[in-house]
Parts: sequence; structure tokens; C-alpha cells
Amino acid sequence: MNKRRARLVEGPVGRHLVDMTVPVLFGIATMMAQGLIDTFFIGRVGDRELAAFGFGFPILMIVTSVAIGLGAGTSSVVARAIGADDHRRARRLATDSLLLSFGITLVICVIGIIFINPLFRLLGAPEDLLPLIRGFMIILYCGVPFVVVGMVGMASMRATGDTRLPGTLMVLAAVLNIILDPILIFGLGPVPAMGLNGAAMAALLARGAIFAGTIYLMRYRLDLVSFNVPQPGELRSSWRAILHVGIPAAATNAIVPFGAVVVTAIIARFGPEAVAGFGVATRIESMMLVIYYAMSSIIGPFVGQNFSAGKEGRILRALWLCTIFCIGSGLCIAALLALLSGYLPTLFSDNPDVIGVTRLFLWVVPISYGAYGMVMVMNASFNGLGNPMPAAYISIARILIVYVPLAFIGVALFGMPGIFIAYALANIVTGALAYAWARRSVKTLCAVPA
Repeated sequence: MNKRRARLVEGPVGRHLVDMTVPVLFGIATMMAQGLIDTFFIGRVGDRELAAFGFGFPILMIVTSVAIGLGAGTSSVVARAIGADDHRRARRLATDSLLLSFGITLVICVIGIIFINPLFRLLGAPEDLLPLIRGFMIILYCGVPFVVVGMVGMASMRATGDTRLPGTLMVLAAVLNIILDPILIFGLGPVPAMGLNGAAMAALLARGAIFAGTIYLMRYRLDLVSFNVPQPGELRSSWRAILHVGIPAAATNAIVPFGAVVVTAIIARFGPEAVAGFGVATRIESMMLVIYYAMSSIIGPFVGQNFSAGKEGRILRALWLCTIFCIGSGLCIAALLALLSGYLPTLFSDNPDVIGVTRLFLWVVPISYGAYGMVMVMNASFNGLGNPMPAAYISIARILIVYVPLAFIGVALFGMPGIFIAYALANIVTGALAYAWARRSVKTLCAVPA
């Protein structure tokens, strides 16, 4: 048996954070680049396809948030089990998380397929776009169980402190997707051109591959999958522990694309070109935020192992280092996007209206990216502590109390710029709140005897 040692409770904090973040950064960056390439290819097919893709993106993010939530719950409980030197419990939790995630996402996909047309009508999609959206979404929904189970499995890997394996899997899946994209979108030889549906099919095949690779490595490299039939009481205990963090974490992540859905509906008043421009901007944004996604995926395991080991000082040091990095890198990203705002949008569309919306977004929103990074990192640290509710409160405040209300006010007063100003303000306010709350939670929870 390959016993998983709690490797994160000793050694330099900064070195651990860098060593863990870099492999995940490469993996997520490659997948985000693949998303941008998807958008580029779809833009070459036509503006209607780009608009259909823009309507579907927030829904996909909501579904993905379920995977992120279940992954956060899994990472938290597995990391704390490893920190407590209980490998048998860690293996049981990792295995049961895969069963739970598959069952939940299967139900979500069936419901999602049934309600495709009513949902997108509600979001303001024109009738002539519904056939495009429906074909695209059916294929993507079929791949969701593979996406979610694969992401949950990789969260178990990161909980051990090993980020190289999941990082490598993400890179391989993204490369496969990029290879398949032009073949299935535009056609090659006997393969017919599938347009927007081809992008969805490429994603389905790539996610299936990452799913298979994840299960294999969990079983034969990390000894984190058990084929023993669990006792009902043990299964309930595992699922309860995972969902204690997973449900609030899923809600925390779902509230972000929920806000995007509402804002997309507001922007739809300005026409399909505005939705397409917003969709391009959010794709560029996803690429720019990749470092914060990577940091948030590794801070939970670091906090979880050190919390079980009673290492308060190491946790506080990690949060401070992450905060300094977020602020500095965020300002650099904002400057870079401002300089490139005249060029980047033209890579995805030659429509002046699409380009104008994307350019406006890139001038206003990125100034707040450092603060948004703080929100992501601090929320992940709450999950690592096994105390997920503050993260949910912060995310709800960011979207429902600050962003969406200010977006309605902003669009009434300033038009499209008001929406993007509201987004930036929401990030800045909740970034400061998240850091203060995370420090206080660490000190409070570490002072309580185990």
C-alpha cells in the first residue's frame, strides 16, 4: 500500500505554494487556452454560433460549479484525513466521492436536457438561435458526468499534495481537445463539418479521456480507489462529510455563473452582438485569471493538512503570501489587457459591435482582478478548514448584494459601462472582506481543541 504522508505540514510555506501551484497553473492555463481556441474557431464559423455559445457559457459554468463544489468537499476531507495520518479513511472518502459525483451529475444532465428550450427563452435567446443552442447543449450535457467525476478525482490527488499528476492530465485533455476542434468543427476527409456541435463533441471526447486517466492513476499510482463494497453507514458518513463542505462550496461557485446569467440577460437588451462580445470578454478573462484558479485549487489541501496538524502560523503565512501575490499580479494583468484591448477582440470577431463590448470590458473590469483572486483563494481556505459557510456568504454578497443590484443601477445610469463598473466594485469590496474573515477564522478555529 502506498501510504500518503502529510507532506505539506513541514518545510518552507512559500516553496510548497509555488511547487503545488506551478503544475496546476500549466494544466489550467492549457485548458483555458483551449477555451479561447474554441471561441476563435466558433467565431470563424459565424456570429450566430458565437452568440449561441455566449448564451450557453454561463449555464455550463453553473454545471461546472457543482464539480468544483464536490471537488472542494472531497479535497477538504481527504486532506484532513491525510493530515491526521489516516490513509484508510482518505481512500474511502476519495472512492465514495466518485460515486456521489456521478449520481448527482447524471440527474442534473437529464433535467438540463429536458429544459433547454424554456431556460434559454427565459434568458432572452432569440427563437432562431434555439436550434443551435439545443444541439450544442445536448452534446455538452452528455459529457458532464465525465467532467465532474474527473474533476473530483483530481481534487483527491491534490489533497495528497501531488499536483503534477492532475496538472499533466489537464494538459493532455486540452491538447486532445485542440487537435479535435478543427477536425470536428470544419471537417476533414470523411469527417463532416459539424460547426458549433463539433466543438461540443471535441470537448466530450477530451473529457472522457481525462476521466479514464484520472480513475487509473487514482487506483494504481495513489491507492485512492477501493473496489470494496462500502457499508451503508460508512457510505453515508463519507457523503455527509463531503457534502458538509461540497454543498456550500457548490453554491459558492454556482452563484458566480448565476450572476453571469442575470447579467447576460441584461446585456441581451443590447442585442446578440453585445452578448457575443461579453462572451468573448469572459473567455479572455478566464485565461487571465488562471493563476488565481490554480492558487485556489491548492490552498485548500495546504490549509486542510496544516489545520489537522495544528499549524496555525503556516496557514496565516500562506494567506498573506497569496494576498501579496494577488494584488501585484492583478495590477500587472490590468495594465497588459488595457494595452492589448484594441487587438485581442479582433482575434474573435470582425463585427465592430462585438469588438466594442469586449474592448470596453477589458478597460474597466481587470483593475479588480487581484481582489477577485483574493476572494477565490480565501474562499478555498475556508473549505480547507472544513468551515465552508463564510465562503458562501462572501460569494452571495459579491453577486446578489453588490454586483447584480449595482449592474441594474449602472445600466440605467451609464448603459453598458455601468455593468462593468459594478463588476469591478463587487470584486474590490469582497476581496478585502474575504481576507479579513479568513484570518479571523484561522485564529478562531485553531484555538479550539481538536
